Amino acid sequence: MNFKFKFIAFVILILVVSCSKNPFTGKSTMALVPNSQIFPSAFQQYNQFLSENKVIKGTADAKRIETIGSKIKTASERWLAANGHVGYLDDYAWEYKLVDSKEVNAWCMPGGKIVFYTGILPICKDDAGIAAVMGHEVAHALANHGQQRMSAGLLQQLGAVGTQVAVGNKDPETQALIMQAYGIGTQVGGMLPFSRAHESEADMIGLTLMAIAGYDPGQAVKLWERMSANSGGQAPPELLSTHPSNETRIKELTALVPQAKAEAAKFGVTFK
Repeated sequence: MNFKFKFIAFVILILVVSCSKNPFTGKSTMALVPNSQIFPSAFQQYNQFLSENKVIKGTADAKRIETIGSKIKTASERWLAANGHVGYLDDYAWEYKLVDSKEVNAWCMPGGKIVFYTGILPICKDDAGIAAVMGHEVAHALANHGQQRMSAGLLQQLGAVGTQVAVGNKDPETQALIMQAYGIGTQVGGMLPFSRAHESEADMIGLTLMAIAGYDPGQAVKLWERMSANSGGQAPPELLSTHPSNETRIKELTALVPQAKAEAAKFGVTFK
């Protein structure tokens, strides 16, 4: 019992001293691993990925990715400056690359390293569609979602150690059942909802960024309608997924469009 009390107190102490407030969400978030460690590792992994894949250069599509990415970055800088967070992006090193792949995907690593796969461009359809995806991916980096996922993973491992010690006096079969329940419970009840919340946050932030950059945020809804049609209904139940369902996403984005337009209006950007 004494050990359990000390362990819980230790975990609480870690959570208290390792939280930081994110300007885009206004929330205190876990930061067990600092960006000063995460960014160099992410940059190295990004460069390795580019060396192992076919990067499209000099084409109209490659230039569109760079141009729209730069506009979204500028939008984030304008928002941060207007809200008293000048210098927040000083350690970011933005890159926007188009990679030859049929995969319908795009991603952004911590620190602003972005990849679009050619397979997603037909679904993006136009500049506004690319901006919707770009805003979403940039938002993941700005909200430090990679840092939070890493921190959550460390806490999950720490909890597993504590659970293993706590049941150490039980028979091996009982220990195995408890540890299995811990793994499933923390994944379904903790890590997956955590990931879905990040996706919703990135949608919200990304919608605002694309609007400030001059792209109609209503087109993000159209994008996800096309995404939904492309998936053909082939997706796991939302409860077991890292992402909200397409239906949930479309509903949430639709509700957020007026808010994004109102935020963009503060920067002199309006839409018909």
